[in-house]
This record gives sequence, C-alpha cells and structure tokens, in this order.
Amino acid sequence: MQVVVDVLAQIFGTLWAHKLRSFLTMFGIAWGVGSLLLLVGLGEGFRSGNKRNLSEYGENIMMLFPGRAPAVQGSMNSAREYRLTYQDYLDVLKEAPHVKAVTPVLTTNDVHAVSEFASASGQLTGAEPQYNGIRYLPLKQGRWLNNFDENQKRDVVVLGDEMTRNLFPGRPAIGSFILLNGHRLEVIGTLQRVGRGDENSTNTRAYIPFQVMRSDFPLKGEESHDAISALNFQPRVADEHLIAQDEVRRIIARNHRFDYHDVDAFEGWDTVKQAQMMGTIFDAMNEFLGTVGLVTLALGGIGVINIMLVAVSERTREIGLRKALGATNRSIMLQFFAEGILLTLVSGLIGMALAGGFMALLGNYNGPGGFDPPRLVPKTALLAIVSLTVAGVAAGLYPASKAARLQPVEALRKE
Repeated sequence: MQVVVDVLAQIFGTLWAHKLRSFLTMFGIAWGVGSLLLLVGLGEGFRSGNKRNLSEYGENIMMLFPGRAPAVQGSMNSAREYRLTYQDYLDVLKEAPHVKAVTPVLTTNDVHAVSEFASASGQLTGAEPQYNGIRYLPLKQGRWLNNFDENQKRDVVVLGDEMTRNLFPGRPAIGSFILLNGHRLEVIGTLQRVGRGDENSTNTRAYIPFQVMRSDFPLKGEESHDAISALNFQPRVADEHLIAQDEVRRIIARNHRFDYHDVDAFEGWDTVKQAQMMGTIFDAMNEFLGTVGLVTLALGGIGVINIMLVAVSERTREIGLRKALGATNRSIMLQFFAEGILLTLVSGLIGMALAGGFMALLGNYNGPGGFDPPRLVPKTALLAIVSLTVAGVAAGLYPASKAARLQPVEALRKE
C-alpha cells in the first residue's frame, strides 16, 4: 500500500512541476475523445431522427395516388388523368398475393369541426378498420373504428391529438359529439401525439368510417362516387416490396387501360425504398464521420505521443539519479506506466464528460429535417479512450525503457 502511495505522490508531484506540459497533454487527449464522440453522436442523432420519422407513418408502408396515364406509351404530352376507385382496392385485395394488407383512403381538407366548446379546421380521413394496422396511429383514449362502424355506417369519429386539444380544451372528448360540416358524430377515440411540433399532419386529422365518408363527404368534382383518394398497402415482408408494387400497378393499369410498364403513370410513395436509400446515406455518412473522427483521434494521439516523448526524454537525468539511489528498472517503468495510465484515462474521461454534457444540453433541441439530438455512443467512447491511453502509455514507456537501461553515470550526463 505504501508503494502505491509513494508512486501516486511522485506522479502528482511531477505533473504539478510541469503544469503547462501536463495541461497540453490532457487537453490533446480530451480534445481527441470529445471531438470523436461529438461527430459520432451527431451521426447517431441524424440516423435515429430519420428512423423515427419513418416509423411514425407505419412499418413498410406503400402508397399509391391518382395519376396521369399516357395514351401513347412514354409520351406524357398525351397523358390523361385517372382516379383510383374502390373497385381497384377490391381487386388488389383479391388478386395481389404479396400484399399483406391494403386499405382505401378518402381525404378532404374542406371540413369545419365544431364542438360545444370550440371549433377547428383540419383534414378529414375516411378509412376502413385495417387502416390503423397499416399506419401508425397510437390510441390515447377510447377505441379505433371497427367493422360494425363500417358495415352499419355509424356516425362515429376518432380525433388526432391537435384536433382533440382544439375542440375539447381541458375537457373529456370521449362520448361527446361534434359537427363536421353539419353532420353530427360521436367521438369514440383520441390519438396520442405523433411527431414533434407541427411536422406530422396526423395530429390535425379526424377519422371516420370509410362508408360514412363515401356517402356524406364524397370527393368533389368526380363523375363517380366510386373514386378514392389513395391506396395504402403493405408487402408481406419488406424484401417483397417491389413484387407487391408490381402486382398493384398491374391491376391499376389493367383497370384503367394503360401499360403498367410506363412508370410515369404512377404517383406513389414507398417507405421501404426510402428506408433503404436512407440506410445507404447513413452508411456513407458513418464512413465519413468515422474517417474524420479517426483523423481527429490520430492527431490527438500524435500530439500526446510527441509531448510524452519530450517529457520523458527530459527526465533522463532524473532516471539516472533514481538508479544511482537504488531504484530498479522495474520500479522506474512502473512509475511511468502508472503516470501514463493516470494522465490519459483522466483526460479521456474529461473529454467524454464534456462531450456528454454538451449532448445533454442539446437533449431538448428539436432539430429540423429529421434530426434528433446527438447522443453518446459508449462503444465509441471506450474505443477513443483506450486508443489514446495505449498511445500515451507506449510513448512514455519507450523512452523510459531506453533511459532505464543506461548506466546511472551515462544517464546523469544527459542534458
């Protein structure tokens, strides 16, 4: 125990005697660790933010909207508009084996909602019960639409979080009634808030049974009441999304009499494809940030090695004096090893603490475009601290071992 106390006393005495040099060494290590953690943390924040945004739509969601079909293949100048229909939905449901679930969607923004407390405007969506199994719609209170609501055309509604707050400020909504363009509907459920701020329109929507929407809130300017706003569907598994998309496009093209090979005739959104594209971007970004981080770490390591080499070389006379007083090579190496470990570990932990503190300050920051606050990655922190610790210890032990092998008289002669 006394040996440990003596070694620590010698280490702290040496560090205090060379305050500037010790500070520069610790600063280089803390800078390298902190910079690497911040770079990796920013990348993780971007990754998690985009994954969160996609997950708030649902898992493996694919959407198809009305489009323009060219009368002559490849010539959009001859294109005619076509609308999706409820029959399209029924055909996809029956004829697309790689589609796990599909729902027709009717939407309109021309709706004014009124409760006994307030009024609000938003989007009205008519959907069948399976809609909330395809889209991400977490219930807060009450229940979702069911088959009885659909088959019996019940006048019921489920409200998004923002719509609920506007119509029932501080009051219970379940069991109350609202007027939608003069139609009286009972509130049977409310949804949790989705997304951050105003970035997700789900919060300002009201959902009613598809058949109620179809009869009471038909799309304007349509010749047929059979028209729908969109189809939402899911492939059986994510890897089959292109097969499912191809099956749906074949059915739509056949029903509306155009060539399904003409990709310009389709308007849609494939979250599976977008997730794959984002994955590619994330991989490239990770490689870039990793390279920048490693360069930063390497520069910090070079600085530490340089300072340690100079520091130990300057102490050759000290090593010779200690050997003349009876110190063994082992005790000398032990002191420099402990000194290197203490200096680098403490500096690395300081860098990690500073980076973690800065990330914590950004914890409530809602970044734009899918950015989440940066977050500390423990594995990266461990890698950075261990790397710089090894570099610092090796840089100290190498010249110390050379000096320790010298005869005391030769070591004392060194300037």
